[in-house]
Order: sequence, then structure tokens, then C-alpha cells
Amino acid sequence: MDTTSTVSTGTHIDALEAAGRALVQASATAGLDAEVPTCPGWQIRHLLRHMTKVHRWAAATVSGRRTSYHPAGADTELDGDALLAYVREGHALLVGALRDAPEDLECWTFLPVPSPLAFWARRQAYETLVHRADAASALGPLDAPGLVDPALATDGIDELLSVFHSHDLSHVRTERPRTLRVRATDTGRVWTVRLSPRAPLVLPSAEGPADCELSGPADRLFLLLWNRLPQNAVTVTGDASLARLWREKSPVDASRRA
Repeated sequence: MDTTSTVSTGTHIDALEAAGRALVQASATAGLDAEVPTCPGWQIRHLLRHMTKVHRWAAATVSGRRTSYHPAGADTELDGDALLAYVREGHALLVGALRDAPEDLECWTFLPVPSPLAFWARRQAYETLVHRADAASALGPLDAPGLVDPALATDGIDELLSVFHSHDLSHVRTERPRTLRVRATDTGRVWTVRLSPRAPLVLPSAEGPADCELSGPADRLFLLLWNRLPQNAVTVTGDASLARLWREKSPVDASRRA
């Protein structure tokens, strides 16, 4: 399993910083009572409480150089402007912890990676970009392009497929061998996901036939694969049941340890 990113750690931290600010702005505009369509059952306040808990947990792991798992604290009960301020503070703590961390940082991660610093910067960038989209969904349908930069979206797809779903935690499995292909039409990246009763095998190529292909701009594919956009947001060719299988079986709690 290749866990190496084509995007620099600094770029991931910049993306995390921008996405966190945009998330708070969209949340404030929508209002804390607003429903979050991409997270059924949540209002904006629930999204914010989750996000700040994750940010503060990751910041403590990095800044504290924790080499073993420590659970996050309970969700804050703050609300209104106090909650927005608390979210901004937690976000700033995480960005600062990552910017201040040394390249050879040693700390706990929840997946095997060569660089803990690169892992946490990348993981928190995409965690925050996905939840920034959740906040945007409270303002209207996620049908406008540009929520995620194409290069970041491509790298985010790679993290989801090549890190999360190449690991035993993936539930995307089939009784007999099947192949799902993912094609980013704007950046040219292609992934072939070989499905079986075991964890998926992800290959960075378009070799061989595929039972189903998902194709479209990288930003739409990124949000689709994180189940933030409907299946018709991209082009689906071949056996559409594999696209439905992905939606049903792919959800992972990327901060499940928090």
C-alpha cells in the first residue's frame, strides 16, 4: 500500500487552514440551527462540535508528541457565537501545531505511514475539506464546482482509495472478483479498484477491463466517493450496482479514534 502523497505537507496545511476558515464562515452564514443535508440528523452546531473535537484531538496528538492513542474529550456544549469562537480557536491550534512540528516528528497515527507529520497534515486537510462541504450543503445543493482544488481532490481520492480502502477496515467487498474504475477527467488520474471478499486492491492504472467506471472532474469524484454527492453527479458506465455498493459499504469514520 503506497501512502505517499504527491502534494506537499505545506500545501496540505495551507488547505487545512483555508478550509477551516471557510467552514466556519459557511456555518455562521447558514446559522447553527440549519440542517446539514449531507449529514442526516445533524444541525450545523453538531457539525461544528464534531469538527472542533477532531481538530483539538489531532492538535494534542501532534503538539504533545503522543506516541500512543489518547481519546478525545467530550463534545463541547457551547453554542452560538461562543461555539464559533471555540471552533476557530481549535482550528488555529491544529494549524499551529502542524506548522511548528519538525519534519521528523514522531507521534501516533491510526494507519501505518512513513511520516507522521505528513499523515496528520494530509488527513486533517481532507477531513476539514469534506466537512467544509457539509457546511456548504446547509446553504444549498453542492452542485457548484470549485469547492475542492482539482490537485487536492485528486490527492484526496488517492488517500481514500490507497490508504483507507487498501486497509482491512474497508467494508467494500464482493463475493466474487469485480473491478471498479475511478477516472478523474480533468487531472488524468485513474485508479483501478479490484474487489473481492478481501480488502480492495487499488492500482494506479487503467489496465484491464472494468465492470463499472466512475468518471468526472476530480472535485466531484472526491465528494462523491466521500458520499457527499449523488451518483448522478458523475458519469457511471457499466454495472451501476458497484456504484451503489460503494455508497452503501464505503463510509469510514476517518476520525473514528477521536
